Amino acid sequence: MTEPRWLSPEEMRAWLGYRRLRNLLDARIARDLADQAGLSDQDYDVLSNLSAHEDHRAGIGELAKELRWSHSRLSHHLTRMEKRGLVARESHPADARGAIVTLTSEGRSAIVEAAPGHVASVREHLIDVMTPEQVRSLGDIAEAVLGRLGEAR
Repeated sequence: MTEPRWLSPEEMRAWLGYRRLRNLLDARIARDLADQAGLSDQDYDVLSNLSAHEDHRAGIGELAKELRWSHSRLSHHLTRMEKRGLVARESHPADARGAIVTLTSEGRSAIVEAAPGHVASVREHLIDVMTPEQVRSLGDIAEAVLGRLGEAR
């Protein structure tokens, strides 16, 4: 058996720092979003993704793929969002087993109202803490890791 390539102290510092950063940053931004807009991270993900579509609608399969969620997870979450009037589902015209999810006017209002506070939170807790060079480096790091994972955009 090959000996593992253990992390050096500097590599361990980077790994543990990343893990703490990810957990604390995600929690802080999610709390800000909930406090300011009454939305969960998942709500924001769905609403912002749908709002990025030209007609504010997408097939559930397409949306699940874009969000990297299972169909089941997305379906359950959409049910909760439908009850709040944020999205609507209708039969897919080309696929009898599928559905189209549409951003409602309430959903459009929710994302328009939430976006400024959300970006302010991202700025306050991440972007404005870094120098422009660090922001570029973080973008480069993200692209390198995502490329390795086959998720480059």
